[in-house]
Amino acid sequence: MDPTQGASALQDLSGGNQFPVVILTGLSGAGKSTALNVFEDLGFFSVDGLPSSMVSRLVSLFWAQNPSQYRGIALGMDIRQPDLVTEWQQTVEWLGEHNMHPQVVFLEADQETLLRRYATTRRPHPLESIHSGLETALAKEREILSALRQNAELIIDTSAFSIHDLRRHLQEKWEFLSDTLQGLRLHVISFGYKYGVPKEADLVFDLRFLPNPYFEDQLRHLSGQDAQVSAYVLNGEPGAEFFSKLLDFLTFTLPLYAREGRYRLTLTFGCTGGRHRSVAVAGSVFKRLKELGYQTSLEHRHLELG
Repeated sequence: MDPTQGASALQDLSGGNQFPVVILTGLSGAGKSTALNVFEDLGFFSVDGLPSSMVSRLVSLFWAQNPSQYRGIALGMDIRQPDLVTEWQQTVEWLGEHNMHPQVVFLEADQETLLRRYATTRRPHPLESIHSGLETALAKEREILSALRQNAELIIDTSAFSIHDLRRHLQEKWEFLSDTLQGLRLHVISFGYKYGVPKEADLVFDLRFLPNPYFEDQLRHLSGQDAQVSAYVLNGEPGAEFFSKLLDFLTFTLPLYAREGRYRLTLTFGCTGGRHRSVAVAGSVFKRLKELGYQTSLEHRHLELG
C-alpha cells in the first residue's frame, strides 16, 4: 500500500499541535520490545511488528478515534517486516507532511551480547536459515539496517543495560517523558492485621501505635471514612506529627522510585481490624497524593470485616 493512502482521513495537525510519534527499531535482541513497554507504561498507544505500509492507515484511524486518551503513538518496527527498508522513507515523509515528526530510536548491542541473549532465550533470529547461522544473520541485519541507524535521532547501545537502565535512559532523552509523576502509578490499601498483610504490598506501614477509636464508645461504630474518626486519629498527637513525617518520606522517596524505573507501587496501611486507623490514614494519603499529581487508586480491603 502507498503510504499516502488514507491521508484524507487524517485532519491537518498544523498550528502547533504536537502529537508524538516514536518509532523503535534496531537489531533483533537489542531491547526493542522492552523499550516499547516503557512507552506503553507511560500512556502511549503501542504497536509492535507493524509493516511500514500500515503506518499511515494506523495513524489516520487512531487520530480519527480519540487521541486524547493517549500521550502519543509508539511503533515497534524491525527486520521481520519485509518492507521496512524499502518503504521507510515514504513513511517518514508522509508523517512529516501531516506535522508528525517521528522520533526514531535505534537500539543495538555488541555481537557478544546479542549471541548471549539469543542463547538464553533460545529463539531463532529472523534472518537465520538452514544456510545462515546466527552470527551471519546478525551481520546481515546490521548491514540492512545501517541506513536507518544513520538517520535515527537516538542510538542506544544496550550491551551493558539492564531493563531499568533502559527505562531511565529513555526518560532522560525526551522532555515529554520527563514527567515521572505521570508514569508512576500508586495503589493505596488499608488493611487489618488480623486478616493478613496484602501480598502485593511494596511498602507496609504499621499504624497500631496510633490512638485507637475502637475504645471510644462514640466512635466505635464509625469508620475511618467518618470525619470524627479521621480527626481523632490524625489531628492529635502523635497522629499529626506522624502524618507530616509520612508525607515528607513519600514526597522524597516516590520520585526516586520513579527515577529507578518503577511504574507501579503499592502502599499499604494496617491497623488491628482494618476499619478505623488504617482507613483514616490511607484515605488522607490518597487525597494528598492525588493533589500532588500522582495517578493513585484507593482500596479499603478489610473495612467491612473490621
